[in-house]
Amino acid sequence: MYNKVVLIGRLTKDPELRYTSTNNLPVVSFTLAVNRPYSVQGNDRNADFINCTAWRKQAENIHKYVTKGSLVAVEGKLQTRDYMDEKINARRYITEVVCDSVVFLDTKSQGDYSDPNASDSTEEELPNGNFNNVEDDLPF
Repeated sequence: MYNKVVLIGRLTKDPELRYTSTNNLPVVSFTLAVNRPYSVQGNDRNADFINCTAWRKQAENIHKYVTKGSLVAVEGKLQTRDYMDEKINARRYITEVVCDSVVFLDTKSQGDYSDPNASDSTEEELPNGNFNNVEDDLPF
């Protein structure tokens, strides 16, 4: 057995990017609103709010290309941790998904999105027009 979580949901706010103090590694945190598969009679569907964390290049891409309301699919491990809250002298517990993979499911409007996997070279412009008779130009 192993620990694996797969979720699809929308970000509740813009992701927060920060860097670790020891290694200067990028880490991003965000909360995913995931609809429950059922609803209580007479009420709207409920959602669960799941804390997620991603590291390194993936963290930078999430911060750069995803905003509040974006639909994403997350695959990762469920992790718990705790720390001492010095302000109130109490132990705090956190449950979160540490992301192995985050897939952006929304498409951005044209001109507002650049592919995070594309090179920095100038992109080729696609012609606008009617492509209904493209088969006439095919060599086979």
